[in-house]
Amino acid sequence: MIAAAGYPGTQAVARALSLLKAFSDARPEWRLSELARAAHLHKATTHRLLAALEREGMVARDASGELYRLGPEAIALGARAARANHLRAVSRAELEALAAATGETATLEVLVDGDMLILDEVLGRGLIGATASLGTRWPAHATSTGKAVLAALARELEDVARRGYATAYEELERGYVAVGAAVCDPEGRPQAALSVGGPTVRLPASRVPALGRQVRAAAQRISAALGFRG
Repeated sequence: MIAAAGYPGTQAVARALSLLKAFSDARPEWRLSELARAAHLHKATTHRLLAALEREGMVARDASGELYRLGPEAIALGARAARANHLRAVSRAELEALAAATGETATLEVLVDGDMLILDEVLGRGLIGATASLGTRWPAHATSTGKAVLAALARELEDVARRGYATAYEELERGYVAVGAAVCDPEGRPQAALSVGGPTVRLPASRVPALGRQVRAAAQRISAALGFRG
């Protein structure tokens, strides 16, 4: 169960948010009983919360009425949040330039609860590896972006810190390689990371150093735009 909050009404808000957060690319639809189990809530409580969310357009049901999915208001809210994100706006041109220069998919990612969340992306030209993944979360330790951010937080990752970029060879998925570099806030703290990734057939080991320098330079320009003068 979700722990009781300190103020009246906040527990219901926390529970409703836990239901909304359960929807993902991997699981875009839920049955009531399954969602209740996943959120560790009673079925009756889950039903009441979903009814309230449905009235507000935050969730919707399919034609059968059995499956819940995110509703139009949730989609609109997410779009407004993305447009209002300063980091995303500052990084967009660099993402587009990286994707154009490398031919591969470029992403902007932030660290959330031990995972890297894809905040923005520009797809590459290749058919392989050009699948949209905006909003997807991956384990930080298995991604180039996660390693870049963690290296900025923990300097014992000396190789990554020295090069200014990190690599992930088939750690997230067989046949996939990515290169990432940290983006810093005005105080020099890692705020996000850029990544360029694609299949190993297009990104052999010999190409990685040059790719790493491109990604690192783009990340440094974004950091400068955010106010970092390191």
